[in-house]
Amino acid sequence: MTDNKVTARPVHALLTDGTTIRIRSAQPGDHAQVLRMFDEMSTENLRFRFFSIARTSARQAADRCCRRAEPGHLVLVAEASGHLLGLAEYEVIEAPGTADIGLAVADGHHHLGIGTLLLEHLVSAAREASITAFTADALVENHEVIKVFADLGLRTTRYVEGPEVRYTVQLDQDEAYLSAVDERARSAAVVNLRPLLRPKSIAVIGVGRKPGSVGRAILRNLRTGGFTGQLCAVNPSASSFMGVPAHPSVNSLPLVPELAVLAVPAAALPGAAADCGKAGVRALVVVSAGLDHAQAEGVLAACREYGMRLVGPNCLGIANTEPGFSIDATFAANHPRPGTAGVAVQSGGVGIALLDGLSRLGIGVSSFVSLGDKYDVSGNDMLQWWESDGRTDLALVHLESFGNPRAFSRTARRVSRQMPVLTVDAGRTEAGRRGAASHTAAAATRTMTRRALFAQAGITATRTISELLETAALFHAQPLPAGSRVAVVTNAQGAGVLAADACAEAGLDVPVFGDELIDALLADLPEGATAGNPVDVTAAVSEDQLGRCLDRLAGDTGIAAVLVVLAPTAVAAATGDDLGRALLREPGSGACPVVTVRLGQSPAVELLPAEGGGAVPAYADPQAAARALAHAAERARHLERPPGSMGDLDGVDTDCARALADSFLADHPDGGWLSPRECAALLSCYGIPQLPWAWAETEDEAVLAAERLKGPDGLTVLKAHWPGLLHKTVQHAIHLDLRGDSQVRAAYRDFEARFAGLLTGVVVQPLAERGVELFAGVVQDDVFGPLVLFGLGGTATEVLADQAACLAPLSDLDVHDLITAPRCSPLLFGQDGNGPVDLEGLEGLLLRLSRMACDLPQLAEADFNPVLARPGGISALDVRVRLLPRTAGDPYLRRLR
Repeated sequence: MTDNKVTARPVHALLTDGTTIRIRSAQPGDHAQVLRMFDEMSTENLRFRFFSIARTSARQAADRCCRRAEPGHLVLVAEASGHLLGLAEYEVIEAPGTADIGLAVADGHHHLGIGTLLLEHLVSAAREASITAFTADALVENHEVIKVFADLGLRTTRYVEGPEVRYTVQLDQDEAYLSAVDERARSAAVVNLRPLLRPKSIAVIGVGRKPGSVGRAILRNLRTGGFTGQLCAVNPSASSFMGVPAHPSVNSLPLVPELAVLAVPAAALPGAAADCGKAGVRALVVVSAGLDHAQAEGVLAACREYGMRLVGPNCLGIANTEPGFSIDATFAANHPRPGTAGVAVQSGGVGIALLDGLSRLGIGVSSFVSLGDKYDVSGNDMLQWWESDGRTDLALVHLESFGNPRAFSRTARRVSRQMPVLTVDAGRTEAGRRGAASHTAAAATRTMTRRALFAQAGITATRTISELLETAALFHAQPLPAGSRVAVVTNAQGAGVLAADACAEAGLDVPVFGDELIDALLADLPEGATAGNPVDVTAAVSEDQLGRCLDRLAGDTGIAAVLVVLAPTAVAAATGDDLGRALLREPGSGACPVVTVRLGQSPAVELLPAEGGGAVPAYADPQAAARALAHAAERARHLERPPGSMGDLDGVDTDCARALADSFLADHPDGGWLSPRECAALLSCYGIPQLPWAWAETEDEAVLAAERLKGPDGLTVLKAHWPGLLHKTVQHAIHLDLRGDSQVRAAYRDFEARFAGLLTGVVVQPLAERGVELFAGVVQDDVFGPLVLFGLGGTATEVLADQAACLAPLSDLDVHDLITAPRCSPLLFGQDGNGPVDLEGLEGLLLRLSRMACDLPQLAEADFNPVLARPGGISALDVRVRLLPRTAGDPYLRRLR
């Protein structure tokens, strides 16, 4: 056993050239390979590694690296196709928090990122083992290893003495390090996905003889969809299909295809995947469904062994429509229209709907991947591809499950600042979550958690496919609004009222115009028009009058967007006016977005070509237009905000907190709720303020504690306690407003009588001052990690459910959002007349709670209720914490699923 659990299971990761390697702990059986790697090193590389060219140093190093694992010493090796490519080791020599490290890469495999990748995994393992710094020695002329340390992204200091330089590397996982890891991951993923999305040759395996077979449909789409590379089919009983040559097996193909599309029965998939890997295929698309566990494991094992990327199984296929390159490896009825929207979905049905909708709108698709059961290639991979392809400007994702949501969130945060990222919020109900789990074998995720992920990552979450397309049309065709103030223009007053209602219900503002703007509008409009917002231009409005009205509104700095509702009238028909043409004139500089509603139009949304090459989104009803505008306004607000920062917190003792958790779980192997003393000790590790308290196990101890803790008014509080007590108010396990010894004794005796056999003691506190009672807590989600909740506290917490949530770790902006989101937030800013509470203290409490949740994966849940907020400070009055025996892997570590 090692002193680290991260490396217990081998993982696969990508090098800079897209090659898949395997990283695992070294074993005694690796000795011959390690020694061979050292023996095959050049004299110069041997000197760089051991400061000597003596082969005895190599043998000693091999002995050390392959000895039985022991605490304080860890060796990781990288291998591919059974060959050792490199190793990295740390060993604690002196100080417990510092370890010396060594790094070696086999000759012929330099400049592929092997050393950097091994170091990233070594850093992650060391951090879990409470190691805070690495030290390393190198020769000053060893420029390659010096560059590795310089580019790693960690805080590094160096000390040069003669021909040697000594490095000290701090292992803090700060933003600079995570950003460096992100960039390396993006670069490797893009290279690795090229054989999948830009293959030069394709084989379709499992082309059936029946015209309606899936494999045959895919082959037809490839043949008619513009693919100009080499194309072949595999079928043991045919020589060709539709002019495409067929061969009996993968081994008999006249070429090694970069991409293979598998449409064979589930039972044949593991063997077919292995055959592809042995032949040198680089990527697989598996459309077959119905795999059992053993078949799934076999397919994925073949992909990992031979370094193939996998889309699916149970998927619709993939498509790419880049200029000069076209591939439609799907069994959809129609070819996707070339365009600029990237699409990744898990559901094939959703994929078909989006492909058809985007093609109909004229937006088109840059690349499309049906992820299916998502064994390997994920939404995170596709975001990185679109970020780098130089073509995609709109990302649409439909994900029913998340493999690594925190890594996905980091990628989405970055990509969403470059282009809109839209999704359908699937599985909002329990019924929907059951459906998602049965379809993808994924664990259900809670609505609040998923929405927190979307909001923090800047993802636009819609409720339906129709709403997704409606919003995509606006994002594609119009600029973002500079705010939420909407002008409504109509030639039918009733329709204008409906539009104004829809805007208000969507969270938009429909302001009353000032006199100057009203007068200017009325001067351009026919008699009888009104301009208070909505602007009723009347049925008598001409095309020219409507155009001038829209120009004036779109150019007004107080208007963020214009929504035009038009009804066809006999007046316009008689005069030959085309009111729609007024919408399509080329906008002036600085113009705001303009959308229109044509009541009852079919289809429900379309893009009307405008002058200058633009387009105006047209919707069938006001609600659709208002929803799209609200999403656009929210995206504009997101882009205006700077990225949040993760500030340092003083007074945090992580090592103490981890020791406390380890000690508790050693005594309670199945986990459980901490005692009041243990809760207080844990909060002290993070500098979280608590109301003074004392623990009493007898009536006399309670009296003495009450006398010591009573406030200026002389009042105290007694709270009963026993393991597992959750709701004191429900159990009537609290006595308030106790004055004097007699009342304290009576309260204690009452607890003893009613909770005989349960009571283990009481918590004694002074009666808290008046303030706003709040709730703050953490829930560890098995998939998403820690979720921090905040809202109204006290006995109303569950009844009113006035809570907001953010995924940890929290930035300063996340904390601001948490504090301002609940309906009770005006109370915190003094709108009840009592003045604002200590907002800085409240922000600090939430940041410290977030830090605690990130430091301790064992923290299953924490409940601070109530938290008393006053102008003079913040205090946690009642705290419950539950620990479970579990560990959490590094969510940002580069590795394949």
